Amino acid sequence: MPDAMVAARTSDTGRGTSQQVDVAVVGAGFAGLYLLHRLRKAGLTAVGLEEAGDVGGTWYWNRYPGARCDIQTIDYSYTFDPDLETAWTWSEKYATQPEILRYLGFVADRYDLRRDIRFKTKVTEAKWDEAIERWQLTTDNGAAVSCRHYIMATGCLSAPKPPEIDGVKDFKGEVYFTGRWPHDGVNLAGKRVAVIGTGSSAIQSIPLIAEQAAHLTVFQRTPNFALPAHNGPAPSDRMSLLQGDRAAYREQARQSMAGVPYPQQTVVSWQLSDAERRERFERAWAAGDLVHILTQLWADQAVDIDGNKIVQDLIREKIRAAVKDPETAAALMPDDHPFGAKRPCLDTNYYATYNRPNVTLVNLRQEPIKAITASGITTAKRSVDVDVIVFATGFDAMTGAIRAVHPITGRGGKSLTDVWAQGPQTYLGLTVAGFPNFFMITGPGSPSVLSNMAVSIEQHVDWVVDRLKALRDGGFTTIEPTETAQAGWNRHMADCSMVTLHRLANTWYTGANVPGKVQGLMPYTGGVGPYRSICDEVVSRGMLGFKLTGPDVAAQSNDGEVVRLQPDVRLVLNLLASLNLPPIESMGALGARAFVDEFNKGRPAGRPIGEIVDGTLTGADGPLPYRVYRPATPGPHPVVVYFHGGGWVLGDEQSDEPFCRDMVRRTGMMLVSVGYRHAPEHRFPAAAEDGYAATRWIAEHAAELGGRPGPVLVAGWSAGGNIAAVTCQLARDRGGPEIAGQLLICPVTDCTFDRPSYNDNATGYFLTRSLMYWFWDLYCSPTDRTDPRASPLRGKVERLPPAFVVTCEFDPLRDEGIAYAEAMAAAGVPVEQLKARGHFHSSFTMVDVIITGAPGRVQMAEALRRFAGLPPEVGRGDETSHGHTSPGHKIAAAAS
Repeated sequence: MPDAMVAARTSDTGRGTSQQVDVAVVGAGFAGLYLLHRLRKAGLTAVGLEEAGDVGGTWYWNRYPGARCDIQTIDYSYTFDPDLETAWTWSEKYATQPEILRYLGFVADRYDLRRDIRFKTKVTEAKWDEAIERWQLTTDNGAAVSCRHYIMATGCLSAPKPPEIDGVKDFKGEVYFTGRWPHDGVNLAGKRVAVIGTGSSAIQSIPLIAEQAAHLTVFQRTPNFALPAHNGPAPSDRMSLLQGDRAAYREQARQSMAGVPYPQQTVVSWQLSDAERRERFERAWAAGDLVHILTQLWADQAVDIDGNKIVQDLIREKIRAAVKDPETAAALMPDDHPFGAKRPCLDTNYYATYNRPNVTLVNLRQEPIKAITASGITTAKRSVDVDVIVFATGFDAMTGAIRAVHPITGRGGKSLTDVWAQGPQTYLGLTVAGFPNFFMITGPGSPSVLSNMAVSIEQHVDWVVDRLKALRDGGFTTIEPTETAQAGWNRHMADCSMVTLHRLANTWYTGANVPGKVQGLMPYTGGVGPYRSICDEVVSRGMLGFKLTGPDVAAQSNDGEVVRLQPDVRLVLNLLASLNLPPIESMGALGARAFVDEFNKGRPAGRPIGEIVDGTLTGADGPLPYRVYRPATPGPHPVVVYFHGGGWVLGDEQSDEPFCRDMVRRTGMMLVSVGYRHAPEHRFPAAAEDGYAATRWIAEHAAELGGRPGPVLVAGWSAGGNIAAVTCQLARDRGGPEIAGQLLICPVTDCTFDRPSYNDNATGYFLTRSLMYWFWDLYCSPTDRTDPRASPLRGKVERLPPAFVVTCEFDPLRDEGIAYAEAMAAAGVPVEQLKARGHFHSSFTMVDVIITGAPGRVQMAEALRRFAGLPPEVGRGDETSHGHTSPGHKIAAAAS
């Protein structure tokens, strides 16, 4: 509908005169300014609505002493215009608030953006008008606004959280909030000052306040990890990288995990000696770079509690060394969350400030605040008279800035507040179902605060503006995500949250700092580069997950979920695809074995366990190698006979070593991995008969191997799962040995290829349909394939041992594994199934690569212990928990 008709319609309905634009943008910080620039270049009329008196966003309001960014300013900058990059030079590695504000003013002037901004104007109401397909905005200053598209560029940390302490209004002294610091500054000289909170703004401001105040009392509820900024000029090494190839540097940042061009670490903590770990840590500590210390120590520091605890302990050493009073040092040491699960802070002399005679730390966990009085603060143990109270109590993050600006009412009178009553629901963190033409920049569900915000902002703005141009050019007037796409994104968000340790902390990332706020991890934890590729995939797949409508074009609704794989599975498969490897079946058996052997050399062997011993046993037709994996605990232990995967062609008793070690750690049981004979040199039934013979031999020699005499258990993955299933049938039919239970992981159970999973997952998931054809052709002639020793689903399944059967959603073998489990259950065999959503054939054996496989391996270990008659837990923690820890939770009991 042309704007003239819209204006007439508005007048006819009695709404009065309103400003007519294509796009209204709320906010004039980093995001709002770039939006206005891009919208103008796209030929879209726009207005910026900003509550403040000038540009700057959070850097306009946050003027407390010591306010700085915590991403190096050469990275925390616009990159859309190379000329802008060379026109501005930062004076420091971490710029102060005044310099950042000057930078944003410089950008606004350079691109003449202020003429499109209405300052000191707050939106008080926004409603979607379905009849004319426009947003109608009411403001507290000047004309209302009618816009086709409505974009929130309000920032993630711009809604200060009010204090939840009785008596604030009774205090007769001065009260300040770090997030709304007076623009003309505050004179604290000679005053008694209280700072409540020890988050980022407090850690930055406390050293400077202490230099001015007669006495400073810091009231701390939860200590945070702080690292020295070592501020100064921009580091020469990073400047050289930037200036050597600016375009490559910026592109690396866009494709990185955090929005800063650092490589992915591949070395895990247990591969390093104590000296090597300390050397890496000291180098990172000296660098004074938050992203460096969060990502560059070792690969498992953000995903594994053991690897993370090493970092925690090293930082605690630094705190003890910096703070003279042991009791104060202990109070300043975090012990309730992993390092990085809350955003660590960069500091300048923070810990040393507590050595000053005019600084006192009050530990609110030992003496909580009871009330604020006219003259000061009363705790459970003392009363402190103060002249000034500074609240550094943080923000209602992520959602607070969006919901606090005004009521937002979408299609059918839906209130965004009501829709988000149980937590934010978004698609890509950009859009919300039921709210057409409504966008958020760095909203909940996007990388936002877990990234370099400058990089994320530019990616969001570019994506949104490009979509608006495409809509206009295609004749569409509305865009809105589908409920299916939004629900799928929320599941993907939950899956991503299980990869990192953020779920183990009560933090503003989850809303835990706001009383009554529904808790859930709000930022996207899957990484900046992967997120960018997902947004691009939405476009390349025809705006997947969106409904588009227009007056003169057919409506388009491309419903679906953009990500169905687990996040780490997606990364692994994308990496494999990028290598352009030839199909394994094209290598021949010897070439394929050499390839797998070479591949395994670059893989971590797995966590330390008690002992590994190699030997040989008597197979069906000669000796077979085996490898014993023993726990560190005293034996004898129950024995699990394990058969490796590899299509009866590849692998050996060592090839699944990370998985075997992991099962030993989780079960407290002994695994004996068997190297059976391979095709094509030894075709069917060699592998099956070797599996049975090896199981009988191991059962007979359990005590000699250090195991517990009696029934054994069998387990296997892929073709090894086939051998384990066949072994159970042969043991039943041939008079033993006694088998207490079977763990079948993605097993081959039948010789047919006509089940849906063979078609649905024929390509793209590493184990392909053609590779399975090749395996079968090498192993077994078509006339033998219906033999139960090749296809156990064709055999008798009564009176088999209890089974735990694992299948993966994106695996050609999925349906035959399910069919075997269902057949056993129908025959009266106790059977449990794990149908692993979003996983592929190799997920559970790629230990420490596919982190989301850990909960499944926990379930496998618990099943093996049940089969062996052992108590359910070994004490490895709560990896299966999707919830949040309680305040008193100790992370030593958390996931690893």
